[in-house]
Amino acid sequence: MISEITTSAEENMEKAITSLSHEFGNIRTGRASATMLDRIQIDYYGAQTPITQVAGVKSPDAHMLIIEPWDKSALKAIEKAILASDLGINPSNDGSVIRLPFPPPTEERRKELVKQCKTIAEEAKVAIRNNRRDANAKLEHAKKEGEISEDDLRRAETEIQKLTDKYVAKIEEVLKHKEAEVMEV
Repeated sequence: MISEITTSAEENMEKAITSLSHEFGNIRTGRASATMLDRIQIDYYGAQTPITQVAGVKSPDAHMLIIEPWDKSALKAIEKAILASDLGINPSNDGSVIRLPFPPPTEERRKELVKQCKTIAEEAKVAIRNNRRDANAKLEHAKKEGEISEDDLRRAETEIQKLTDKYVAKIEEVLKHKEAEVMEV
């Protein structure tokens, strides 16, 4: 009973870390990354399709992405979707590929991005704490039902708290790494 609750809590906390990493992948640093295009979709023959499913994305250097559609008729749709997105990048279309130049962000923009990262990290911490609260509520319920003893309850709550501390520290580590990446010129 206790191991099921702690295992479930740990899995949920791990999902919060995974989600945080995914969210951080969407934040634009000075470096060009194909993951920035993951959430941009184009109208491809009547279906909303991610760019990465209709084109190859290459990064020849740290400040450039090259999108090469497999179907050249999708060029205009890809260009339109990028312009409509919140990337703030002007694509250059040469008829066969689209180039996305990523200029290094200004100091002010980098500070805004760090604030955004901190907000996302705080949301992840809240998710971790919610998992702790849910696990502790399940443990309390099991105690009321007579399935576990008072001592088992205290030990399990201590274990859940250790998990919480471990994953909050992981979030801090990921945030510190992302902040350094964002502030890098």
